[in-house]
Amino acid sequence: MTAGVLVVDKPSGLTSHDVVAAARRALGEPRIGHTGTLDPLATGVLPLAVGRATRLVQFLTGAEKDYLAQIQLGLATDTYDITGRPIARVDPSVTPEDVRRTLPEFAGEYLQPPPPYSAKKIASRRAYDLARAGAPVQPAPVPVSVRRLELVRMEGAMLTVAVTCSAGFYVRSLAHDLGQRLGVGACLAGLRRTRSGEFSLDHAVGLESLAAAPEQALTRMVPLARLLPALPATTVTPEGEMRVAHGREVGPQHLAGGVPAAATGWVRLFGPSGALLALARRGETPGVLHPSIVLI
Repeated sequence: MTAGVLVVDKPSGLTSHDVVAAARRALGEPRIGHTGTLDPLATGVLPLAVGRATRLVQFLTGAEKDYLAQIQLGLATDTYDITGRPIARVDPSVTPEDVRRTLPEFAGEYLQPPPPYSAKKIASRRAYDLARAGAPVQPAPVPVSVRRLELVRMEGAMLTVAVTCSAGFYVRSLAHDLGQRLGVGACLAGLRRTRSGEFSLDHAVGLESLAAAPEQALTRMVPLARLLPALPATTVTPEGEMRVAHGREVGPQHLAGGVPAAATGWVRLFGPSGALLALARRGETPGVLHPSIVLI
């Protein structure tokens, strides 16, 4: 099977693991993993690494995300979203101007406390397990970055907010904290991820379409050669390709394209045919690259 990233438009009500399991059944491929969890409530872009692309998941999980979030004012819940147990209800008297004035407080770089019901670990246990057991839970704040935070519309007590943020950012926490700051409480009522790194809804296939016509869905797969375009790249000679296949270092005599001047970290190694062979790092000897993640 061709390796690459297949972007699924995740439906609401399923976990990311549910989507992975469905994709494995549809494609008959056990080597499938997601590149960033979406809560069951959320929909939208869920990139799945398929086949040899699973070796690249570590490079795909930290990408910036775009979301459209629906935030219900006047209702606070224990999970910070609409599926949780209500803990406070008020009739919110909030104007769009109030919201626009407050949103910038949650932009930029800062430490964000994750929700009590989250997958963060506290003393080797998941926070949501502790919360369900009735234990007091306060996961340690984590560094996040929010580049865009914009009120799209406000209909009654329902906000639609556009968010561009770093990996690890909890939109549920944003909803809860915004409600506290406005003095009326709030929770996340709906969430749609429209982009994860280089992958958007333009690349996505529906889960039902994947199950009904897997071969057609695979035509939308982003192949290995198009992944990680931000990393520098070079091409090896036929002899270099043989060395890469065995995990051996390649030097100037094996590099048809030379070592990229910007190569201070990872470098993509392509074969003469244009296939992505490996990700390499600089060796101890100048001009030498060591293929650390081999994809052939």
